[in-house]
Amino acid sequence: MNNQSPAKTNEPVIKCESVYKIFGDSTQSLMRESNGEIDVQKFKDEGCIFGVNGASFEVHKGEMLVVMGLSGSGKSTLLRCISRLTDTTAGKIFIDGEDLLEMNSKELIELRRNKMGMVFQSFALLPHKTVLENIAFPLQVKGMSTAQSIERAAAMVELVSLSGRENYFPRQLSGGQQQRVGIARSLAVEPDIWFLDEPFSALDPLIRKEMQDEFLRLQGLLNKTILFVTHDFDEALRLADRIAIMKDGIIEQIDKPANIVLNPASEYVAKFTNEVPREKVLKCSDIMEKQDKSVKPSSLSVPGDAIIETVAEAVLNESKPVSVVNDKGKTIGVLNRKSIIHVLFGKDAE
Repeated sequence: MNNQSPAKTNEPVIKCESVYKIFGDSTQSLMRESNGEIDVQKFKDEGCIFGVNGASFEVHKGEMLVVMGLSGSGKSTLLRCISRLTDTTAGKIFIDGEDLLEMNSKELIELRRNKMGMVFQSFALLPHKTVLENIAFPLQVKGMSTAQSIERAAAMVELVSLSGRENYFPRQLSGGQQQRVGIARSLAVEPDIWFLDEPFSALDPLIRKEMQDEFLRLQGLLNKTILFVTHDFDEALRLADRIAIMKDGIIEQIDKPANIVLNPASEYVAKFTNEVPREKVLKCSDIMEKQDKSVKPSSLSVPGDAIIETVAEAVLNESKPVSVVNDKGKTIGVLNRKSIIHVLFGKDAE
């Protein structure tokens, strides 16, 4: 999980207001008839399908929002709407306060070229260019010299473990290797906003974890704004500042990972959390209780940002409450054996 605290500003980087994407032959005529007011059931009765159904949320600078759900939930459609690769049916989308849906083609090209980086499952690598040239290409489009772009591309090749394949063409690479070229191409541009649609899905587990680690490291250094789509809840928990879980185009819950695990908003969300090893996800600060001044705590203390798994045994060995402290050593709450047992074995455990 990303332990970096997003540096929030008053103005969100991404803002969605009641965004809809509706598929169906009768969508446009129904929109005209309804004067923009969407009666979901009426549209469905006419055979329309909701890819995105009334999505409203904000993403602030430096925040990584992971959008997840099963196949067909609308997560990729939402991302494509926000990057305007797909036209929305209704609603508003703002990027740094600018109305995305009112931009003309030239403004949209400039926005994508200077602010956005995109990694999708299908990378559309240029078949006649080598790995190095594919990665360098967007840099050259931005005006970087050939020498500088190749130098930057070479560094990205090493980052994604493709050294020795710099001069291969896409057809000579496996699917996973092609995916890494797409990731490297996106990283090379160093965009303000990254849109990532299942970027690690074709990678083997070891490389996948390394790329997750690299993203977290880069996020800590560069403080980018990231919209990351995945179907993997473990990946979402590891990366996200917040998670949005979608079903049938609707955002069922959007919250911090710990809150989703502890307080799922619906039965659908609960299904994602049932198999999660909570001790590997939750921090001491997530389950601590208010300190009772009349009860003397143990001499042991634990950091608030420590994962429960790392302190569970020590807390269970204490008969008294254990102080939870912040990074300045100040007590912010307490943990007791009962709290740890609930995390490890459930609320019905004694």
